[in-house]
Amino acid sequence: MAGVQLHTETLSCSICLDLLKDPVTLTCGHSFCKNCIKDHWDSEELRRIYSCPQCRKIFTPRPELLKNVMLADLVDVLNKTGLHPAPAHHCYAGAEDVACDFCTGRKLKACKSCLVCLVSYCEEHLQPHHQSPAFKKHKLVEPSKNLQENICPRHDEVMKMFCRTDQQCICYLCSVDEHKDHDTVPAAAERMQKQRELDLSREEVQQRLQDRDRDVKVLQQERKTLTLSADKAVKDTDESFTEMMCLLQRRSSDVKQQIRSKLEYEVRRVTDAEEKLQQEITELKKREAELKQLSLTHDHNQFLLNYCSLSALSPSTYSSTINVRPLRHFEDVTAAVAKLSGQLQDILTETWTNISLAVTEVDVLLAEPEPKTRAEFFRYSQEITLDPNTVHTRLLLSAGKVTLMYEDQSYPHHTDRFSEYLQVLSKESLTGRCYWEVEWTGEEEVYVAVTYKNISRSGPECVFGFNGKSWALDCEQNRCQFVHNSIKTVVSGVKVSTVGVYLDHRAGLLSFYRVSDTMTLVHRVKTTFTQPLYAGVCLYYSPGTTAEFCKLK
Repeated sequence: MAGVQLHTETLSCSICLDLLKDPVTLTCGHSFCKNCIKDHWDSEELRRIYSCPQCRKIFTPRPELLKNVMLADLVDVLNKTGLHPAPAHHCYAGAEDVACDFCTGRKLKACKSCLVCLVSYCEEHLQPHHQSPAFKKHKLVEPSKNLQENICPRHDEVMKMFCRTDQQCICYLCSVDEHKDHDTVPAAAERMQKQRELDLSREEVQQRLQDRDRDVKVLQQERKTLTLSADKAVKDTDESFTEMMCLLQRRSSDVKQQIRSKLEYEVRRVTDAEEKLQQEITELKKREAELKQLSLTHDHNQFLLNYCSLSALSPSTYSSTINVRPLRHFEDVTAAVAKLSGQLQDILTETWTNISLAVTEVDVLLAEPEPKTRAEFFRYSQEITLDPNTVHTRLLLSAGKVTLMYEDQSYPHHTDRFSEYLQVLSKESLTGRCYWEVEWTGEEEVYVAVTYKNISRSGPECVFGFNGKSWALDCEQNRCQFVHNSIKTVVSGVKVSTVGVYLDHRAGLLSFYRVSDTMTLVHRVKTTFTQPLYAGVCLYYSPGTTAEFCKLK
């Protein structure tokens, strides 16, 4: 044994850092004092998860602890002979380590500090604390460089009390002196209470960690599902569009084939007719030559004799009425295909909005919070372009601004134009999350609205807010009122000169804000939108009144 050197960690428990006492070995191969690992697992009892403190391997259920006979015998021999393992080089204290206060020469790392002695010990110098009953009540903790902080600077006593009033550690003399009337308790009792609070906090943190881990797994699965769904949608829609294009291609080929067949048939008819006419022309020319020759005969008897022998002229196969009816070539085919193309474009225009709406309404687990600041609203800013086909003739349209005029403007006739009330709609259909602002000036009221496109263009039912297809904020000089389905609700007692409109189409949320230095909610609507919406304004009868859709930066 004298020729063998053992490094300290070989026979040390990694929990208490002392020589192994009653050593046990786990299935992962690491050894500990039986009481140390038992206490460690007792602390994990609530979670029902038992781990190796060294390699973190998890054991379920709690393993039975079996004595490591070989290690126990080796430690027993060392204790009886007084031999101690030689310290490894890395067991000497460095600049960042707590050094043993009892070592002379090169100091070893301290493995424990005593809160009673206020001294730090290496393994060898700590042995009296384990062996002598005099040290039985001493409190050993992890090595600390701040042991002197446990000494009261005023009384030079160990601070074993805690003042709850001032939330500080004090000594016993402090508790009967300047802290006399304060709420003081033993530091150990306060530690016990705080430890319970800490344990509860740890449990809460551990529960939240488990919840967040579960949420992460759910989100990872959601990302995977979302990606697979998107890939399938791309594949299926590509197949559908390819099928539609193939169908159009086949129809194009069919039309071309029909045109070519019809052309061949009609050309053949024309050619046949032309050949017959050419044949008749040849015969007529021959007859004309005969008649001319006869007309040059000087002998009267011969003339009369030959004239009587002339055969009757056969009737013509064609008459001069061949070109009487209007000719119909292939222009009608072109017109029919052009009409079909227009119809397809109309269908695509109408249905494309629904396709876009379906894309924007794709649902995932995450719900974005409603914006609060103007900068947050700007993330959803929507540029509004006013539709000249909808604007009333009394409104002068200029970029994103309309002005009420005395006289009608020269707009061409269009079925989408509002004919009675001074209104205009946006070109853009609004789905998803959108935000825009309208600034108005004038003496009369202005309606800031959203509406379905199929709102009436004339009659009382076309006015924004006075039907079930539109929602409007009626802005006057000193108040605002919300209007829907002809029901008016006063919502503000001040002038709102700039209106911010926030739409979350899928959530059925429509909010009107008073825009100034801050965003002030004027009115919010929660409903279900069944169609894409369009922005609009309605001006009342005071020339010079304006409404402008602001350009948001």
